[in-house]
Amino acid sequence: MAPFTDLTAVAALLLRDNIDTDAIIPSREIRSVSKTGLAQGLFAGWRYLAGQGQTPDPEFFLNDPAYKGAQILFAGENFGCGSSREHAVWALKEYGFRALIAPSFNPIFYRNCLRNGILPARLAARAISAIAQWVSGDPQRNRPTVRLSSCAVSGNSRTWDFEIDAEAREGLLEGLGEIEQTMKLADRIAAFRAADRLRRPWVYDLDLP
Repeated sequence: MAPFTDLTAVAALLLRDNIDTDAIIPSREIRSVSKTGLAQGLFAGWRYLAGQGQTPDPEFFLNDPAYKGAQILFAGENFGCGSSREHAVWALKEYGFRALIAPSFNPIFYRNCLRNGILPARLAARAISAIAQWVSGDPQRNRPTVRLSSCAVSGNSRTWDFEIDAEAREGLLEGLGEIEQTMKLADRIAAFRAADRLRRPWVYDLDLP
């Protein structure tokens, strides 16, 4: 996956609490187990006019030209709650979102973001409200910056810090998944196995089918 360092981009605003994965990608929009082909179904229940197929609802932010090209999404509490479907993260990523900013996330959704190269940053609701007020004045011009290098979100000459697990941060910065991060320790793993084989040879001599 692509490394995440610092991102200055158009930010979209969806400041609702408890947005679940079925709202992010309704089950009817999931037609395969692939990670691709899901962007069109992102927020489909809100994005399109009811009973009119995929006719865009002009009131929804994804259909507003002011938010064209958005790569940052600001949301409310408990974002990504509900079922554990990873398709929700795949849809967000395929659409183009690289950073999600919310006061809190569902834990499974949070981990799915990290595994797929999306930064889920937790900011206090008052900080998000301040940034959102500035962004909404002119989304194409008022572009916040998310700095994973310093764990901060800035906009309108103000900066707010966020916290992230050191291992998760390293993986995002280097564009590495959990397996790739583990394989960075291949020499240490091999050394441990060699030493352990001397201590417990019977463990390694099992004749397994």
